[in-house]
Order: sequence, then structure tokens, then C-alpha cells
Amino acid sequence: MEKQLFVLDPLEQLKPEKDSSVALMQAAQRADQEVWVCTTADLACNSNGPLVRAQPINTTPWFELGDPQWLPLQQFPRVWMRKDPPVDEAYLYATHLLELGERQGVLVLNRAASLRAWNEKLGALRFPQLMAPTLVSSKVEALAAFAGTHGDVVLKPLGGRAGHGVIRANGEGPGLTALMELVTQQQQLPVMIQAFLAVVSAGDKRILLVDGTPLGAVNRIPKAGDFRSNLAVGGAPEAAKLTPREEQICAELCPALREAGLFFVGIDVIGDYLSEINVTSPTGVREVERLCHIPLADLTQAKLLELDPKRG
Repeated sequence: MEKQLFVLDPLEQLKPEKDSSVALMQAAQRADQEVWVCTTADLACNSNGPLVRAQPINTTPWFELGDPQWLPLQQFPRVWMRKDPPVDEAYLYATHLLELGERQGVLVLNRAASLRAWNEKLGALRFPQLMAPTLVSSKVEALAAFAGTHGDVVLKPLGGRAGHGVIRANGEGPGLTALMELVTQQQQLPVMIQAFLAVVSAGDKRILLVDGTPLGAVNRIPKAGDFRSNLAVGGAPEAAKLTPREEQICAELCPALREAGLFFVGIDVIGDYLSEINVTSPTGVREVERLCHIPLADLTQAKLLELDPKRG
């Protein structure tokens, strides 16, 4: 029986009925994998290589833990990095320690260097042809000019997640300069500004890709009075299938995702446009399973166990 390690937030913070990491752990257990857990603070390294203070877990019922043990990281052929953002110093140092494990043949999901390189807002800019008009800048003059050209716009903090801090504004609205000074911390911090897509009222689709292949999707409808559709801020999920345009987007992303070792990815699509590429701890597994009747976590484990660890 092989071991799989999940690097997570504290277990007490996870809601098993909603959490994608729990779904993936339970699927691993169903696939006869021995599941272990740790936090980023449990990763270490000595002269012999990277170590981890991990605990075995029984995920059904949620949850029973065994005693913690210090083990070489390479005892875990597959390691899931599922710590939620922020991507702060502790997160970045954890990716460096995991990268040392990769040098010993550990398959890290997603690849440690790509977690650092693919910011979930900026990563999408690798595919500008798939996106709505977009600018990233810290300069108020440039941001204001973009807003003046496009009218309704959306401002996104580059380190944000789950819709937090996303602001809709108008290029002719009063106080626009002051707002942009605020979100850029007086022109010291870049932000993303995009043309507002009114079609978001019909939903923002989360598509889950495993090894570059889309396995399921849900459409997220904004709650009344809000334009943000993220489930964390009240968006309502509904079953969804991919449109031909969304299939095209996935096909264009697939080679780059596989090359980067981004095995489990959640992309967001509004209308015909790619919005974000989520690589840290993509969510939506429970919703796809419940609404679309697709065993996504089990399908993910099946693909993972077929994957050559050396390819990571």
C-alpha cells in the first residue's frame, strides 16, 4: 500500500461536506492508498534531505488521526500541496522544501516551482488571446485610462482568492482616482483591471482539469445584489456542461498545464473568456459530484495512479 501525503490547513478548519481536499483524501483511501496529513509547519530538512512530521488519517468518518511521526519525505511517492492561500513566506518556503523532495523522486501536486510561478490572476495572462481586455499595473494614470476606455471595469488584487477584495467600478465614477490609490497602496502594488463582462449575471463557470483534461464543471450564479459568483461569497452552484468555446479553452491550456506539472487545476470562464487559472487548492469537487453525478475525486485518483511520478 502506497502512502499519499496531503499538506493542508489545520483539519479543524475543513468542512468535509464541502471541502475538495477531503474529497480527494477520501478517494485516495478508497483507492487503497494510505493517507497521511501535515501542515506547512511540519515540513523540514536536514543533511539527509527533506523530512515531514506527518500523521496517518482515517477520513471516514471524519476524522481519526494516528500518532505523528518524523519521516523522510521520499517515503511519500505522491504529495498533495493543498494549503489554501495566502501565498505568503511560509507558503513559499514550504514549496522550496517540497521541491527538494521532487529532486528525490517525489511527485508533488501541483509542482512546487509552478505553484510559485503561476499566480492565479497573472497565470491567465500567459493566454491573453483567451481573456477579456486586461491590464496589470500599479500606476493610477494607466488604470484610470483603461477604465475610461472600457467604462465598467473590475479591479482584482493579485493575491486575492474566493472573490475577496474584487471591486466593480466605472470609468466615469466619482472617486475613481482615490479608489485606485487605495487598492494600489499609493501606486506601490500592482492590481489587475479587466473590462466588466455583464454576462457574469448568467454565471461564472468553474472547470476542473486533471492532467490537462476537463473532468467536470459547475456554473456559479451571483447572489442578488452582487456581481461576484464565488461560492465563498454566496454564489449558487448549478450543474453545467462545457460549451464548444470552453472545450477550446481547455485544449489550448492543456499542453502548458501538463508541461508545468499542474495536475489539478480549476479554471474560471465567464462567457467566452478565461478569467483565472487556480492552481493552489482548487475547489468545486463536491459540487461537481453532487450536481453533475460525476465521481470526480475517484477519477482524479485513477488518473494520478496511472501517472509516472518521474514526469512530475
